[in-house]
Amino acid sequence: MQSFRKEERLCNLKLISTLFKKGNNFFIYPIKVTWICAELSSEYPVQVLITVNKRNFPRAVDRNKLKRLMREAYRKNKSVLYNHLEHAGKTCALALIYSGSKAVSFKEIESIIIVILHRLIREYEGATW
Repeated sequence: MQSFRKEERLCNLKLISTLFKKGNNFFIYPIKVTWICAELSSEYPVQVLITVNKRNFPRAVDRNKLKRLMREAYRKNKSVLYNHLEHAGKTCALALIYSGSKAVSFKEIESIIIVILHRLIREYEGATW
Protein backbone atom coordinates (compact mmCIF):
# COMPACT_ATOMS: atom_id res chain seq x y z
CA MET A 1 0.00 0.00 0.00
CA GLN A 2 2.98 2.31 0.38
CA SER A 3 3.88 2.52 -3.26
CA PHE A 4 3.23 5.23 -5.81
CA ARG A 5 2.75 3.62 -9.20
CA LYS A 6 2.29 5.20 -12.61
CA GLU A 7 -1.42 4.29 -12.55
CA GLU A 8 -1.85 6.51 -9.47
CA ARG A 9 -0.64 9.58 -11.36
CA LEU A 10 -3.12 11.79 -13.12
CA CYS A 11 -2.09 11.96 -16.79
CA ASN A 12 -5.41 12.14 -18.67
CA LEU A 13 -5.56 15.64 -20.20
CA LYS A 14 -9.35 15.59 -20.48
CA LEU A 15 -9.70 14.71 -16.81
CA ILE A 16 -7.12 17.35 -15.83
CA SER A 17 -9.02 20.08 -17.67
CA THR A 18 -12.29 18.94 -16.05
CA LEU A 19 -10.58 18.95 -12.67
CA PHE A 20 -9.49 22.57 -13.00
CA LYS A 21 -12.78 23.75 -14.56
CA LYS A 22 -15.28 22.03 -12.27
CA GLY A 23 -13.25 20.84 -9.29
CA ASN A 24 -13.55 21.89 -5.65
CA ASN A 25 -10.70 23.88 -4.12
CA PHE A 26 -9.20 24.60 -0.75
CA PHE A 27 -5.88 26.00 0.37
CA ILE A 28 -3.66 24.96 3.24
CA TYR A 29 -0.50 27.02 3.01
CA PRO A 30 1.62 26.42 0.94
CA ILE A 31 -0.39 23.77 -0.96
CA LYS A 32 -3.53 24.42 -2.99
CA VAL A 33 -5.75 21.38 -3.40
CA THR A 34 -8.19 20.85 -6.25
CA TRP A 35 -10.31 17.69 -6.31
CA ILE A 36 -13.25 16.22 -8.14
CA CYS A 37 -15.27 13.03 -7.85
CA ALA A 38 -14.70 11.24 -11.13
CA GLU A 39 -14.81 7.82 -12.73
CA LEU A 40 -11.24 6.66 -13.17
CA SER A 41 -9.96 4.00 -15.53
CA SER A 42 -7.48 2.90 -12.87
CA GLU A 43 -7.74 0.22 -10.20
CA TYR A 44 -6.73 2.83 -7.61
CA PRO A 45 -9.37 5.03 -5.95
CA VAL A 46 -7.32 8.25 -6.34
CA GLN A 47 -5.21 9.69 -9.12
CA VAL A 48 -2.92 12.56 -8.16
CA LEU A 49 -1.29 15.43 -10.03
CA ILE A 50 1.59 17.10 -8.18
CA THR A 51 2.99 20.39 -9.43
CA VAL A 52 5.14 23.31 -8.29
CA ASN A 53 4.78 26.89 -9.51
CA LYS A 54 7.58 27.81 -11.94
CA ARG A 55 7.27 31.52 -11.13
CA ASN A 56 8.25 30.96 -7.50
CA PHE A 57 10.91 28.32 -8.24
CA PRO A 58 12.56 29.12 -11.57
CA ARG A 59 15.25 26.45 -11.12
CA ALA A 60 14.09 22.98 -12.12
CA VAL A 61 16.23 21.44 -9.38
CA ASP A 62 14.21 23.23 -6.71
CA ARG A 63 10.86 22.36 -8.29
CA ASN A 64 11.81 18.70 -8.65
CA LYS A 65 12.96 18.49 -5.04
CA LEU A 66 9.66 19.90 -3.78
CA LYS A 67 7.72 17.51 -6.01
CA ARG A 68 9.77 14.59 -4.68
CA LEU A 69 9.06 15.62 -1.10
CA MET A 70 5.34 16.02 -1.78
CA ARG A 71 5.16 12.64 -3.55
CA GLU A 72 6.94 10.92 -0.67
CA ALA A 73 4.70 12.52 1.97
CA TYR A 74 1.61 11.55 -0.03
CA ARG A 75 2.90 8.01 -0.61
CA LYS A 76 3.50 7.44 3.09
CA ASN A 77 0.12 8.77 4.26
CA LYS A 78 -2.34 8.04 1.44
CA SER A 79 -3.73 4.89 3.09
CA VAL A 80 -6.14 6.97 5.22
CA LEU A 81 -7.81 8.41 2.13
CA TYR A 82 -7.64 5.11 0.21
CA ASN A 83 -9.37 3.19 3.00
CA HIS A 84 -12.15 5.77 3.21
CA LEU A 85 -12.78 5.87 -0.55
CA GLU A 86 -12.61 2.09 -0.99
CA HIS A 87 -15.11 1.67 1.83
CA ALA A 88 -17.42 4.23 0.18
CA GLY A 89 -16.81 2.77 -3.30
CA LYS A 90 -15.83 6.18 -4.73
CA THR A 91 -12.97 7.44 -6.89
CA CYS A 92 -11.50 10.90 -7.34
CA ALA A 93 -8.92 13.00 -9.12
CA LEU A 94 -6.71 15.24 -7.03
CA ALA A 95 -4.22 18.04 -7.78
CA LEU A 96 -1.68 19.18 -5.19
CA ILE A 97 -0.19 22.52 -6.24
CA TYR A 98 2.72 23.93 -4.24
CA SER A 99 2.24 27.68 -4.44
CA GLY A 100 4.44 28.97 -1.62
CA SER A 101 7.43 31.15 -2.38
CA LYS A 102 9.84 29.43 0.04
CA ALA A 103 10.77 25.78 0.24
CA VAL A 104 9.82 24.01 3.47
CA SER A 105 11.20 20.90 5.14
CA PHE A 106 9.90 17.38 4.61
CA LYS A 107 8.40 17.27 8.10
CA GLU A 108 6.35 20.40 7.39
CA ILE A 109 5.20 19.08 4.01
CA GLU A 110 4.25 15.74 5.54
CA SER A 111 2.20 17.36 8.30
CA ILE A 112 0.43 19.55 5.72
CA ILE A 113 -0.31 16.52 3.50
CA ILE A 114 -1.79 14.68 6.50
CA VAL A 115 -4.07 17.66 7.24
CA ILE A 116 -5.05 17.79 3.55
CA LEU A 117 -5.95 14.09 3.46
CA HIS A 118 -8.12 14.39 6.56
CA ARG A 119 -9.84 17.48 5.17
CA LEU A 120 -10.50 15.65 1.89
CA ILE A 121 -12.22 12.88 3.86
CA ARG A 122 -14.40 15.46 5.62
CA GLU A 123 -15.26 17.18 2.34
CA TYR A 124 -16.12 13.84 0.66
CA GLU A 125 -18.59 13.08 3.43
CA GLY A 126 -20.31 16.41 2.74
CA ALA A 127 -20.05 16.27 -1.06
CA THR A 128 -23.06 15.62 -3.25
CA TRP A 129 -22.52 12.53 -5.36
